[in-house]
Amino acid sequence: MQTNFTAEQLADPDTARANDILRSCVHCGFCTATCPTYQVLGDELDSPRGRIYLIKDMLEKDRPADAQTVKHIDRCLSCLACMTTCPSGVHYMHLVDHARAHIEATYRRPLMDRVLRRVLAAVIPHPTRFRLALLGAKIARPFAWLIPDARLRAMLAMAPKTIPPVSRNDDPQVFAATGARRMRVALLTGCAQKALNTDINDATIRLLRRLGCEVVVARGMGCCGALTHHMGRVEDSHASAAANIRAWMAEKAAGGLDAIVINTSGCGTTVKDYGHMFRKGPLASDAAEVSALALDVSELLARLDLPQGGALVGARGLRVAYHAACSLQHGQQVKSAPKDLLKRAGFEVVEPADSHLCCGSAGTYNLLQPEISAELKRRKVATLEAKSPDVIAAGNIGCMMQIGSASGVPVVHTVELLDWATGGPEPRALREMLQAF
Repeated sequence: MQTNFTAEQLADPDTARANDILRSCVHCGFCTATCPTYQVLGDELDSPRGRIYLIKDMLEKDRPADAQTVKHIDRCLSCLACMTTCPSGVHYMHLVDHARAHIEATYRRPLMDRVLRRVLAAVIPHPTRFRLALLGAKIARPFAWLIPDARLRAMLAMAPKTIPPVSRNDDPQVFAATGARRMRVALLTGCAQKALNTDINDATIRLLRRLGCEVVVARGMGCCGALTHHMGRVEDSHASAAANIRAWMAEKAAGGLDAIVINTSGCGTTVKDYGHMFRKGPLASDAAEVSALALDVSELLARLDLPQGGALVGARGLRVAYHAACSLQHGQQVKSAPKDLLKRAGFEVVEPADSHLCCGSAGTYNLLQPEISAELKRRKVATLEAKSPDVIAAGNIGCMMQIGSASGVPVVHTVELLDWATGGPEPRALREMLQAF
């Protein structure tokens, strides 16, 4: 794609990066075939190619964002299926992130939009605030029909039936390896996950310890910054990310780290991009080191030689429909490890049709774009349930909540099944299903 940025514009590293990305696009349109919003809406401007044209025009003319551009960029899930499909290597993620930051800096949204986005940014990254919000949503949910705004109704519907108790495993501490120590790893405990499902971190810690890892929950670590980053709130997202970088580098200096383990793939995609996010500043070297250490939990487990065929009698042969989170399969290009691990542990693994397509969760997307999200959820649940699974497994809390809100099949994290297969407790969702019968 031909671009016409001025020399002064290209002096800005973010604009220079956008220019490189734009020039790598050859207009082929392969991305439209795998774009979920284009499949639902059928509008070229709701495809990656269409959004690239809008972004190019906005950035090249150095103009404030307009309502049309904002509408179509807001509709992007950042699922990154387009990056997997693109034959030219267009790094759409960095381009749309830059566009969102430009929108945030130059566009004044309608009042309700501003309020909702500020509330989400102020609440979800903070587990205590989020727990209180979920409790309030549970109380208000019976009155949802009185609320005209679909986004507010979606927020009320998000609250789970039960809010799990606080897990002390999420507090800063060190968990010793069981037996000989093979590795020392830091665990990102997340923010929303600590309010929505504490079993995931608990299962991760048990499993890693069992496989010889000393697990560190670093003091000063918090939200990865993904939620605010995808809203274009650069100052907020970089503050969260910087705190994590400092916390992990302090832990590395104190006792060494072999890896930073992440069991929420949406967070993993962002942490692995810290090196890019901080490439211009004093944290550049540390950020790059953190990104290099970051691993999805399935990547680390693949290195640790999970025992083969170790599934318990009650679990062996259990039919597991594996949902590939977009942030894992497209954002991190981790595709086979979770499925291979489940098979190695003795589970029967099946995949739905169109497994490359998003479920519609995408961070806060299901709250800010509820109509499109609901259609994507309907399609994803239909393809998963068509496989007649006993359980659905995923590697991202957002996907789990999204799919679980529409399916009667238990939804668990992949690591919960692997923990169970190697001596841990049966996943709560499976126990509750059996008790219901």
